[in-house]
Amino acid sequence: MAAAGTIPGAAAAIGASVSQRQRRVGAPSFVAAYVSEGTRLVCRRQLRPAPVLASSFISLSHPARRRFLCDAAAGASSGPAGEAKPQGFAERYPALVTGFFFFLWYFLNVIFNILNKKIFDYFPYPYFVSVSHLFIGVLYCLIGWSFGIPKRAPINSTLLKQLVPVAVCHAIGHVTSTVSFAAVAVSFAHTIKALEPFFNAAASQFILGQPVPLTLWLSLVPVVIGVSVASLTELSFNWTGFINAMISNISFTYRSIYSKKAMTDMDSTNLYAYISIIALFVCIPPAIIIEGPQLVQHGFKDAIAKVGLTKLISNFFVVGLFYHLYNQVATNTLERVAPLTHAIGNVLKRVFVIGFSIIAFGNKITTQTGIGTSIAVSGVALYSFIKAKIEEKKQIKSA
Repeated sequence: MAAAGTIPGAAAAIGASVSQRQRRVGAPSFVAAYVSEGTRLVCRRQLRPAPVLASSFISLSHPARRRFLCDAAAGASSGPAGEAKPQGFAERYPALVTGFFFFLWYFLNVIFNILNKKIFDYFPYPYFVSVSHLFIGVLYCLIGWSFGIPKRAPINSTLLKQLVPVAVCHAIGHVTSTVSFAAVAVSFAHTIKALEPFFNAAASQFILGQPVPLTLWLSLVPVVIGVSVASLTELSFNWTGFINAMISNISFTYRSIYSKKAMTDMDSTNLYAYISIIALFVCIPPAIIIEGPQLVQHGFKDAIAKVGLTKLISNFFVVGLFYHLYNQVATNTLERVAPLTHAIGNVLKRVFVIGFSIIAFGNKITTQTGIGTSIAVSGVALYSFIKAKIEEKKQIKSA
């Protein structure tokens, strides 16, 4: 089971075993709250955006961090008599395992985006498709709970009240993202969603009152320019896709704000399960109101006539499963690498999605759109690099 992001950022989870190990040594729990378009994590009993939390760890290249890890590894690998314990594959080949996590993260994300877009060819109902994503994820979580993988954590009214705003923003962001993917090319939707760091910075500066360094603001200039250039010349451009992608960015930003107010020691898998359940109930009413009559009259009949009932159901199941799993793997990858490595990996993931979607769907793009997209992605890379470095320096100074 898993955590969402992007809730940018919904999604992927640090395993419950990590939380258990931390509780045994008295350390605060670091778990993922959700991801779908941007992973959100819990840091020191507080939900935070993944880039912030990720950057709050001391870099693996820092001498103190390396010494701590080496001492811990030495203690774990020796028995009571000082004899070395046999190491598993992951301990012997950590770089290979980390590389596999990155591959799996990219693979699941690319396949999800491609299969999800293809569904709209015969089932153009994004609100219902959004509900199906969450429903499959919740089903996955419930099955896991039934087998005790992991054991379901109890939830009280206080935590529920804290999670409701987070889940509502997650639901809105996910639905509007899906509407955008249905309305415009996947490559263009992801280009627009590259603006999410800009909204995060604006929220930090003007809503939370946390000063944003000038260097970070300057790194966002090419992102804004790139998205503007790409939008002006995008062949698939329409206002429905553009506006919904922008609403998605804003929703995920507010999700981040509400996440910082939530306090919990619950492990990431259970936390994301509860957020997904709440988000599912939030998404069902608008899907019924907006698309219900059309689905009853001809939506399901037309889709079944085109692909058959079995394929329709199996496609919904596969896409929903890919949606859930790619978020889980994203946070599992974050656990294994330094913040800067993960930030760069996240940018490259967007490049992979944009590139493979263009190839898979044969989308025609103008030269200006290609240049604008490249500028925007480069700006996001620069922003991620600078932000990770700033947060690492802050953490080192406070250590």
